[in-house]
Amino acid sequence: MNNNPGALWEQSLSLIKGNVTEQQFNTWFKPIVFESFNEETLTLLVQVPSPFVYEYLEENFVDLLRKVLSYTFGNGVRLTYRIVTDKSNNLTQDIQAEPTAQIDRQQPRTRANQSPTVLDAAKPQPIDSQLNPHLTFSNFIEGDSNKLPRSVGLSIAEHPSKTSFNPMFIFGPSGCGKTHLINAIGVRTKELYPDKRVLYVSARLFQVQYTSAVLHNTTNDFINFYQTIDVLIVDDIQEWMTAEKTQLAFFHIFNHLFKNGKRIILASDRPPVDLKGMPDRLLTRFSCGLIAELEKPNVQLCVDILESKIKRDGLKIPSDVIRFIAETANGSVRDLEGVVNSLMAYSVVYNCNIDMRLAERVIKRAVKIDDHPLTIDDILDTVCNHFKVSSAAVAGRSRKREYVEPRQVSMYLAQKYTKMPSSRIGKLIGGRDHSTVIHSCNQVEERLKIDMRFHDEVASIENSFKLKK
Repeated sequence: MNNNPGALWEQSLSLIKGNVTEQQFNTWFKPIVFESFNEETLTLLVQVPSPFVYEYLEENFVDLLRKVLSYTFGNGVRLTYRIVTDKSNNLTQDIQAEPTAQIDRQQPRTRANQSPTVLDAAKPQPIDSQLNPHLTFSNFIEGDSNKLPRSVGLSIAEHPSKTSFNPMFIFGPSGCGKTHLINAIGVRTKELYPDKRVLYVSARLFQVQYTSAVLHNTTNDFINFYQTIDVLIVDDIQEWMTAEKTQLAFFHIFNHLFKNGKRIILASDRPPVDLKGMPDRLLTRFSCGLIAELEKPNVQLCVDILESKIKRDGLKIPSDVIRFIAETANGSVRDLEGVVNSLMAYSVVYNCNIDMRLAERVIKRAVKIDDHPLTIDDILDTVCNHFKVSSAAVAGRSRKREYVEPRQVSMYLAQKYTKMPSSRIGKLIGGRDHSTVIHSCNQVEERLKIDMRFHDEVASIENSFKLKK
């Protein structure tokens, strides 16, 4: 057998080529450059063209690489990537391919829907936290829309045993970063307190597990397991609005954890007051700690998020392209990440620079663009013209029906047609709080179901929006 490290690397590539498609090999493995192999420390050093390639390899081919390198270089070999971070100045960064400390690498779970059990109540078994190790505070960029939730979340992670702000209830529209933030809290907690039993679970998975426990007559085991958690993080709890039995099970778990000073973190796309179908006794518990709203990021925060991601991935994107992406991604962090990932893939596969033309092409496929989005002023003007009242009267404090009706309709249509959170809508329509906006929207929705005249009036206003476009 040839013991020359360079030849062993070529043998490794040959084995990899036989296990992936030709396009996968040419895109992800062919650009890797062998640099050195230290026989004393069994360290293999290879160079990759960008952080994006490194991350993709680690996410999708780590098992294949480990098996192949163990076969060719021997057991115990450690792979280190030398990543090119700045081609013009020849700057690189070395990263050893190891799982993130204290957080288990995520694996496919064929039994994820089954109810968890506790084998020994006195000494609970170790658990997989289900956290995403890549969603951390270091890459959760701070801005005006998330400053409070981020600051409180970091404080909770650093002092999970304190009872202040418990539970922490985070709400906001899709794509504003809720899942990232609650994951970051869990990841930071595990870093500082590795012995803490931290668990992230989606509301849907919790419900599936509970249903499985009922079917298998293991409900007590299910509840006992969740009562052993030190930091319980539940995402998308609006999924439970019609699940009465799941609500009851969580009610018992919540009471036990809260009574014993355990930390509870909840995320939803709406505030507790708007969780229709949830019993009052559960809503009061959701509201007894801290309710923190995550608003969609404004354009400047989108720019900051993009610049941070671009720097991490070792990309070069012109400032005008960054601004264009930020302004057209509708304030959604998921859209921002999707556009940048698509741009990176195009750039790597086709070996081309990222420019405005490529950005426009990618965004058309990734983001639904509204070339003429409605503003609060547009909506107020149209509603006031329809009801023949002044915008000043609508924004005022009068409780006369002739002003209350257009005020509520304005809030309802603003929530429906703009990307603004309830708190922002309230501020722009007379300096009101988000609960007033939510109440107004509920009133309009209920009236639309039973009042055909009112329904036709609102429809007429909405048709006016379309004509203006």
